[in-house]
Amino acid sequence: MYPYLTYSDFLARRFDGKVQKIGVDAGFTCPNRDGTCGTGGCTFCDNRSFVPSYCRAGDGVGEQLRRGVAFFARKYPQMRFLAYFQAYSNTYAQPDVLRARYEEALAVEGVVGLVVATRPDCLPPDVVDLLAEFARRTFVQVEVGVETVHDRTLRLVNRGHDFACAVDAIRRLAGRGIAVGAHMILGLPGESPADMLDQARALAPLPIDTLKLHQLQVLRGTPMAALLAGRPELFHTFAPEEYAGLVLDYIDLLPQTVAFDRFVNVSPPALLARPGWGLKNHEFLAVLRNVAARRIHLMLQWTL
Repeated sequence: MYPYLTYSDFLARRFDGKVQKIGVDAGFTCPNRDGTCGTGGCTFCDNRSFVPSYCRAGDGVGEQLRRGVAFFARKYPQMRFLAYFQAYSNTYAQPDVLRARYEEALAVEGVVGLVVATRPDCLPPDVVDLLAEFARRTFVQVEVGVETVHDRTLRLVNRGHDFACAVDAIRRLAGRGIAVGAHMILGLPGESPADMLDQARALAPLPIDTLKLHQLQVLRGTPMAALLAGRPELFHTFAPEEYAGLVLDYIDLLPQTVAFDRFVNVSPPALLARPGWGLKNHEFLAVLRNVAARRIHLMLQWTL
């Protein structure tokens, strides 16, 4: 039942030696901000919570990557790198603009592939054609922000697309030989733990290679922080052990071929509208292992 595949396992099947993602802000925006499908963005969004400090769009893709390479190469001189286009929607531009950004990334010494984070409604046919072209010559993974499978929640958080849009995007990418990652949030307002496990059931038939999970973190100054203040009953607050149990149930519902990139997000405490757990990623993994061990111990007792 446990263990599970990790993102390192996923990469080890594709590369010899250690490979590290380096975040890049390529200066793109989002159709949910510029008025194409909405304004103001998703109610939970604040890119400051996850974009590394060395990502400054004005410096250009190549310069950001060279700084990131220099940072990691001091400790791991043999490491190679994936350019992680992380901030906002990184397929939301004309194909010639995207091509130039991706080529700039691949020209940096040590960069051996692309990881492109985007929204499912930012993958028109000509952009998927471009990604497939790059995938024929180098490693390409597209990380699709699905967030939840429940359309009522997608509307509540001002996402601007439905789950059917994400299903279509995932299938089209996988059909072109592009590795697909999905990003999901556990704890969105109005969703019960049972609703969250329905996410996994809906994802299970889809051709997903990797999955990122994280607990909802409500950030100061966002519309979601205002919703939390006005309607706290919509929010399920997890203790770490309870969340770990939910994650283990989620894992059980997915194919064993899915690799898990992460289970939690750790935003700077100063950005949080309500206190976080104060756990780093490796500390949460220890909690997860302890909860899994207790479950396995109980199962063994039941079989005796």
